[in-house]
Amino acid sequence: MVELIPRTVLFGNPERLGPRLSPDGKQLAWLAPAEGVLNVWVAPAADEQTVAPVGGVAEASHEATSAVDWAAARVVTDDHDRGVRTFTWAHDGRHILYLQDRGGDENWRLYDVDLPTMARRDLTPFDNVQVQLIAVDKRFPTDVLVGINLDNPELHDVYHLDLVSGQVRKTVTNPGFVGWLADAEMEVRAAVAPQPDGGFVLMVRDEPAQDWRPLMTVSDEDALTTGPVSFSVEGSSLLALSSVGSETAHLVRINLADGTTEELAADPAADITDIRLDPDTWEPQMATVLKDRAELIVLDPALTEDLEVVRSLHPGDPSIGGGDDRDASWLVAFNQDAGPISYFAYERGSRRGRFLFDHQPALSRYTLASMEPFSFQSRDGLTIHGYLTFPPGLERTELPTVLFVHGGPWARDAWGYDPNAQWLANRGYLCLQVNFRGSTGYGKSFVNAGNKEWGGRMHDDLVDARSFVVDQGWADALRIGICGGSYGGYAALVGASFTPDLFRCAVDIVGPSNLITLIESIPPYWAPEIEIFHRRVGNPETEKDFLWSRSPLSRVRDIRIPLLIAQGANDPRVKQAEAEQIVAALREAGVEHEYLLFPDEGHGFAKPENRLRFYAAAEAFLARHLGGRIEQ
Repeated sequence: MVELIPRTVLFGNPERLGPRLSPDGKQLAWLAPAEGVLNVWVAPAADEQTVAPVGGVAEASHEATSAVDWAAARVVTDDHDRGVRTFTWAHDGRHILYLQDRGGDENWRLYDVDLPTMARRDLTPFDNVQVQLIAVDKRFPTDVLVGINLDNPELHDVYHLDLVSGQVRKTVTNPGFVGWLADAEMEVRAAVAPQPDGGFVLMVRDEPAQDWRPLMTVSDEDALTTGPVSFSVEGSSLLALSSVGSETAHLVRINLADGTTEELAADPAADITDIRLDPDTWEPQMATVLKDRAELIVLDPALTEDLEVVRSLHPGDPSIGGGDDRDASWLVAFNQDAGPISYFAYERGSRRGRFLFDHQPALSRYTLASMEPFSFQSRDGLTIHGYLTFPPGLERTELPTVLFVHGGPWARDAWGYDPNAQWLANRGYLCLQVNFRGSTGYGKSFVNAGNKEWGGRMHDDLVDARSFVVDQGWADALRIGICGGSYGGYAALVGASFTPDLFRCAVDIVGPSNLITLIESIPPYWAPEIEIFHRRVGNPETEKDFLWSRSPLSRVRDIRIPLLIAQGANDPRVKQAEAEQIVAALREAGVEHEYLLFPDEGHGFAKPENRLRFYAAAEAFLARHLGGRIEQ
């Protein structure tokens, strides 16, 4: 067997992460630990720029090939608790903006630091509200638009923030919208109005002082695969991703005057998931289609050679973002399955790529496993895609297996570095990941096939995937566990309660146990979109018996396998009560279980000490019941 990878390498803080160039391209900001807590660091670009070798960075000296003066790096934020995880440059080039909550409650506040003076401010010092960043723009370098649910906890009004004075003033009162889009003049002129059928109406206004009018009506069938992206720079049209009239999400341009649409990019098999825009013209440059691996579609022919050079830098899948305001420099993240995420700076003028850093260079000292795409037919004929990560150095026969279920459920697993998959494979398990029906990215019919199938056909897909790996001889049918977070935690509880004979053990991370109480206790700012839950999960007022029948709590007496349950006390999405009620039922029924409650966490574990505590417990739990390896 290969050497054990320490949990601190897999689940501790990265060495560096998430670089962003300053608007003038002369400074780099990134996340890195300061006294064990993630904070924002800043350093100047190095004067001497060394070209990275084609095909990857030489192992001998990453620092020597870097484009940053690391010796001049300084930490500029001052978080000592949960760490900074989301930040951006203001376009004045002197302010770093970042969001932070308290204890995982997701009541985000917006903070800034003024780099020349190192003055730090809480720009939205309001208790029990949530701030959403709507827009920053290089044409208005000291202006920021934010959404704040200050006056009504269910609705985010639009506020203008002046970075010079720190003044915050309301500019748009929310009439019932759940999303905003600003034009090139920093005026909010598009919004999403949810509808009683679970769809929405795309609303626009031609001038800031004019009334809102409907531009496009989207049914519930297309709601998860359609949405606005950007205005054109002159404000006469909208870019949007839309599956209206098609199976997958296409990139379209919508004329605001008459509502006509023009298709700009599409793939018949998968949704377009991301768009890169020119920072001056706001015209689309590239589109991303996520299949077994990410594929880039070049929309601007002038970028064809750039992308060829970028691809030559590293064998991983490139993601281009975080460039300067002139679009002269790009930051490129290369995601690979069996290695760390590598970041490069790419200069378009000279067409040179320069290595920046690996997110966790210690990973390169260990043998990592490949993530292999696979597919199979479900019992009712759907093609289900997923990924297999086999333990390196072991025969692919009768392996202990963990079915690791993604959250959402309106999300998906994707190819690339996955610490959970690497952890399991390194400990001797086959890691099985499945994009069951209801997962996104495969078109609207596939995502809609999950409607009201929580604990139904969505679980059948997981069971069919289990049968597939057993039938291939890869998995030991008597040593299969099920694990996941959020919806994946719910799926683990379903596996334990609905199909206990198919799994040896289950691990639930912040998963709901009762669909009735889950829906009845959603955060207030989700209330305008409650019909999404009613249409896709169930309505507690009219379908209470149905929702109870799909709730693991209703079948707790059928559980015959041990469970590990982990919960954040401040989780606003899946409340602590979801864990407490099934733990109480397990205790009463005499079912073997472990319960970990983290008083300073929310929907997941942001603090490395909590992650490490959980994964140490999970590793021991899985080894005890499935027979894998454990780090002492």
